[in-house]
Order: sequence, then C-alpha cells, then structure tokens
Amino acid sequence: MSDAQYIIGIDLGTTNSVVSYTRAQLDPGRTPDIEILEIPQTVEAGVVENRDILPSFILSPGPHDVPEGALALPWSGEETLTVGEFARKRGAELPQRLISSAKSWLCHPLVDRNKPILPWKGPADCPKLSPVAASAEILKHIRQAWDHQMARTADGYEPSLLMENQDILLTVPASFDAVARELTIQAARLAGLANVTLLEEPQAAFYSWISTSNDKWRDAVSVGDLVLVFDIGGGTSDFSLIQISERDGELDLERIAVGEHLLVGGDNMDLSLAYHLAKRLSGEGKNLDTRQMQGLWHGCRSAKEAILSENGPDERPIAILGAGSKLIGGTLRAEMTREDAESVILNGFFPLCERSDAPAAVQQAGIKEFGLSYEADPCVSRHLARFISRQDAHLDRKTQPTAVLFNGGVMKADQLRKRILTLLNSWQEGQEGAAPVREIAATDADLAVARGAAYYGLARRGHGIRIRGGLGKSYYLGIAAAMPAVPGMPAPTRALCLAPFGMEEGARAEISSQEFVLVVGEPVTFDFLGSTTRFDDTPGVIIDDWEGQIEAITTLETTLDGEMGTAIPVTLEIAVTEIGTLELWCVSQEDGQRWKLEFNVRERHPLDE
Repeated sequence: MSDAQYIIGIDLGTTNSVVSYTRAQLDPGRTPDIEILEIPQTVEAGVVENRDILPSFILSPGPHDVPEGALALPWSGEETLTVGEFARKRGAELPQRLISSAKSWLCHPLVDRNKPILPWKGPADCPKLSPVAASAEILKHIRQAWDHQMARTADGYEPSLLMENQDILLTVPASFDAVARELTIQAARLAGLANVTLLEEPQAAFYSWISTSNDKWRDAVSVGDLVLVFDIGGGTSDFSLIQISERDGELDLERIAVGEHLLVGGDNMDLSLAYHLAKRLSGEGKNLDTRQMQGLWHGCRSAKEAILSENGPDERPIAILGAGSKLIGGTLRAEMTREDAESVILNGFFPLCERSDAPAAVQQAGIKEFGLSYEADPCVSRHLARFISRQDAHLDRKTQPTAVLFNGGVMKADQLRKRILTLLNSWQEGQEGAAPVREIAATDADLAVARGAAYYGLARRGHGIRIRGGLGKSYYLGIAAAMPAVPGMPAPTRALCLAPFGMEEGARAEISSQEFVLVVGEPVTFDFLGSTTRFDDTPGVIIDDWEGQIEAITTLETTLDGEMGTAIPVTLEIAVTEIGTLELWCVSQEDGQRWKLEFNVRERHPLDE
C-alpha cells in the first residue's frame, strides 16, 4: 500500500510468531529502524505481559481448567480461547485441548484444511478449529495487539494506524506449495488482514542479515559464492541456495534452488527427547500413559528451547501430571540436561553422512494412525545431501555451498552449527584448493525472519537490495491423453507445464498455441502437480514420463458455470500475483468467457469419503 504508515513483517511460525515494523515513508538519507512489536498476551492466569515473541499455541480450556476472568486481554473481556505463552505452558498440562503446529496442518494434503479438526483427537466438548481458522486466530491476536499498541487513542483507534491499513509482509516456508500459500492468504483475510504479501522465510533470514550488517554484508560475500540458507523451524526443515554474482558492476543475489517440503523440525526433536526421557523414567518404574506422553512432549519443547537459548541453563525440570485423580503427589518429574538435548538431537537428526546418501526408504505400514505426515527418515543430514546433489544437473557442476547462513531456534546451539559445517566440508574432500565452508554470522535467530520481512518491504519501495527469486518450484496441470480407449486401462495422465521455477511475481504467461477441452456444468477434477527438480520446462511443455520428477500437490473437485456436460475449447493463462500466489484461467476460444481455477476450492480427502 503506497499510503501505508508502516511496513510490518510477520513471522507466523510453527512454534513462535514475531512481528517487526518500520516506517514506510523515509526521509532522504535516513537509515530505516526496524523494531520488534511487544505483543500483549496472557502469561499466567489473569496476568498479561508484553513479549517480543508470541508462542503459536491456542488453548481452549474447559470450564474448570482456568479461573474465571483469567483470559481477559486489554482489548477484550473474558476470552474462550487463549493464544501465546499461557496457552503454551498450560497446554503442556492439557495437551488434548491445545492446538499446536497449525502451520504444519495448513500444508497437510490429506485433510480438508478448512474443516474444524484441531485440536486433533480433542475431547467432544472442546471447540474445534480448522488449520486455516487456527492460523487466523494467531494472526487475529497479532492484529489486535498491534491496534492496541500502535493505533489506540484517547477516543478509540486512529484508522490510518490500524494494522489492516499497513503494508504487511507475511512469511511462509520456501517449500510451501501454491495451495498452502493460498490458504495462508485466506487465513490472513479471515483475521482481517487484506493487504498481505508473502515472502519465503529463508529469503527473509538473508534479508535480516543484510539489514543488521550495516552495509558490510558486501565484505562477507563475493562473486561466485553459493550461500546455503539452512533453516530449521518448529515444524519444517527448509533449504535454499542463493547465488552471488555481478550485474552492472554491483553484487547480484538470486535464489536458485529450494528444497522439498520436509516435515521434520523442532517438533520431531521434542518428541525424540520425550521418548528419551520416558525411557529413563520407565527404568525407574514410572511408565507414562498416552496423555502423560503428550504432556512430556510439550514440556520437552519448553525445556529444549530454554537449554539451547543463549546463556541457557544446563538442565531443566519437566513436570508431568499424574495419571490418577490426585494432583498433589501424583505429579511426576523428569530432568532434561544439556547433554540430553545435544546428544539426542545431534546423533538422531544431524549424523555425518556421505554426499551421495539419500533419506532412508522406510517400508510403510499397511495402516497407520492418522496425523501430521512427518518424514519417515528424520535424518536432516541425508535430506540435505539429497538437496545438494540434486542441484548438480541444474548448475552443470558439482554443487558445493561456500557459505552457510543458519536460521531457526534449533540452530542457536553451537554444536549443531559446527556439525553442519563439518558435514559440508567433508563433502568437498578431494577438491584441491577448496576453501572451508564458512558460517555467515547472523544475529537474533528468533527475530530474524520478521526483521527480514520488514526489510524486504523497504526493498520493494527502493530502499534496499532485493533477491531475485520467483516461484520456488515448477507447476503443472495433469491432462488426460487423447488416445483410443483400451479396456481396463485408463488414459495416461500427462503433465502440462503451467509456470516454471523462478517465474517472477507479477509475471504472466499464455498457453495460446494449444487448445484444451474444458467440461462445464458438472463435477470435474483437476490434478495440480509440482517439481523442485525440473528447472528448464516452459509454459505449454507436455511431459509424458514424469514419475519420480513431478509430484502431485492436490486434486481439486468443482463444478464450473455452464450448461451441463458442455465441452468447450479453451486456452490457458497463468499469473504469479504480486502477493506471491498462483492464478490459472481457462479462456473460451468461442466467446472469451473465463473460468478461474482456485487452489482453495473444496478438496477431496480420504477422511471425507
């Protein structure tokens, strides 16, 4: 928004959310100040404090779980839900009433993300929210906190200062597909935020490094550098490569590769720590039931974050409610030490491996409990090896990062950063004269993504350097092959390239040289596909043999306006919007009528059958 007073960066994290802001209108020659919003939130029953981090947890307590009036906020009276620190702490004791990892559910392809399913396996009397609504609830708290802190006047609120009227940059994992990005925008709108642009989190982390380097970032990188942004969040592992080159005598930054969406992160590490401590308790004759394990899991999250934080303690106690009805005397106690946190995470998630290694192919059980689709192999090292080696064909050389920028609270631990550097350096053995992979020093890992988002907002206005990027994967539409029917054999599906990797925001493409048949007036399905490994396809290219290179994203089922069963010749138009989402239009060759295929159309899921 050109008339916005502020640029706001929102890091809507799996575990924690952070908000930064800066003035949108700068005086000539003035260096922008990027500040962190202090977010009011309930931290204890009846106690509200301002914190620079809002834990991304939502608690829906039962009628006797908290005292009356305990959830009141400065901008409202009694609340039925609470977001933030108190939700995180009290939720460890009431895990069945706690919504966590809403962001991970937002990209879960096997559930209807607009259906109220959270908290997963919550009791019948617990109000449920959809992944979209849960994300919106966190954003609504952020909006209300901003309005209370920044727009409140003696007479009410100043409209020009309300969050909804500011320029908002909302971050998402680089690996989020078009559906998850569209649903993120939907959550923002549901929270009352319409002026939102999406930004990839690894890019935001890189922008934050530029912003905090006081213009000395050019001394830390040089032409030819390939920077790996290694981002381990609460729910995902995100890898991006940024190439440093030269254009018109200036350093040029281009994001040239994005990894797959990997649902392995802090949540997995917390669960591993929980099993580690549960085994220790079992050896003492203290066996935990399912509810207690959930409580221990959430308790491990807090303990791990405290221990791995800067100047954190060497050990942290975790209280686990007893299985019986007696509260006093029934509480169990577990102790997490720094050695526990570092050894379980280091050995389980970041072991040394070869560059040629790939994630282990674990045989799937015929039937398993439904929940988040965590990676079968939690070894981040092997996922990184596959990501790096897959870029060789794209770059036409052996891919070797020369520097690493770490991001995410997990990576604040020195031992973990050193392990990744050791791993990367082991992969370049035999390359004569190769300099060791170096770490780019970053600051404020918890706040970096939000700060970087605000900086990007300034760069969009000409007050900073921009990273060239565009779409993080190539997108395709599944089309049925035109061939004679064969008994017992469905027509093969071909992949039609809609938008290639790197297609920039604001760009449009027309597939006008080919006609397709669109069926209107009756239910039809569209298969949307994507690839993070095919870089050279162009709009209109049809790929016959795509197994192993292109993967299904979602199947949309809808009924397009028109006379029932009519087949209409159409061409296709594609646009990457300025806010970072993808649009697809079918255009009639008879009368120019247009149909837009929405990514957030009601989806078909196994749970809905």
